[in-house]
Amino acid sequence: MNPKVSVIIPAYNTEVYIKKAIESVLDQTLTELEVIVIDDGSTDKTVEVAKSFTDQRLKVIVNPQNLGVSAARNLAIRAAQGEWIAILDSDDWYAHERLEKLVLLAEQANADMIADDVYFIKDGATSPWSTLIQESGEHIDKIIQIDIVYFVETDVYGKAGLHLGLSKPMFKREFLVKHSIEYDETLSIAEDFWFDMKCLINGARFFLVPEAYYFYRSRSFSLVRKSPFKRLNQSCISTYSFMQQKVVKENPALMRALSYNLTVYNRTLAYYQVSLPIKEGKWLLAFRELTKNPGFFYDFISNFNNMIKRRFQYYVMGNELVFEMSYNLQIKRRKPISRIAALSKNNI
Repeated sequence: MNPKVSVIIPAYNTEVYIKKAIESVLDQTLTELEVIVIDDGSTDKTVEVAKSFTDQRLKVIVNPQNLGVSAARNLAIRAAQGEWIAILDSDDWYAHERLEKLVLLAEQANADMIADDVYFIKDGATSPWSTLIQESGEHIDKIIQIDIVYFVETDVYGKAGLHLGLSKPMFKREFLVKHSIEYDETLSIAEDFWFDMKCLINGARFFLVPEAYYFYRSRSFSLVRKSPFKRLNQSCISTYSFMQQKVVKENPALMRALSYNLTVYNRTLAYYQVSLPIKEGKWLLAFRELTKNPGFFYDFISNFNNMIKRRFQYYVMGNELVFEMSYNLQIKRRKPISRIAALSKNNI
């Protein structure tokens, strides 16, 4: 009999963290599962730690060279046998009852994908400092169904919103196979967002649970300190490519949402073309870029207050996700959006 859930853990040089990740899955209240650890060319003891477990539900796949997180996940998905596919980053972990709760709710809702709220916890801390929903400014206290337009509209770079691209949904494997959905192996950043988009554009029924069962560890040497250029360039290319699909062009609301996102990416990219050389003391390069991007001063003045707040959150409050999530911390409550159907647990 196939397992109920296949949990995929892509790993690369996380020997310090991966034991906790694996243990959090093997200790789930739902026991009908398999764990597939796919090591992506680690040079530390990640593989040794993973293979130290004797539980027969654990499988370890080793890539001899680093292929990237998207390629690693695809290999693991192809090897998975579960009814559901769940992703766990190797430095994160699950609450004890996560899979049992999500499977039950997904089956009640006839979902194709289901996500829970996400705890944000600083590396080394004993308790989370916030959750994804709390930081979004949205008031969500019931299970809601997420449509593709709302998914895009609430995940705008530099703006407040749910940013569900940071969540880790559980996917019905039959749905992924039917629609030949895989991770885009050209992406190394924001690959989750675009995988979710592929599901949604193919008609996936996506539900969000307001309770948090996933622990997202914030590490100071992760995406926070990386140059934004790679992420913004990849996002521009992916957004433009997605907009060329016939099914997208036939959805005016989705086209408007993606077009707005693309505009934000391009403007932010132009802004960084000037601001980063200034920070690095490369004044001649900054001046050259400034002549190409005269809107820099307007954007700088518009974003000044938010920059101060982000730096206060990061350096004083220790909120290491503030730059990674990159949204406006001056959160404003949104009016309810009619497209989102709030569903109680009793009437799913």
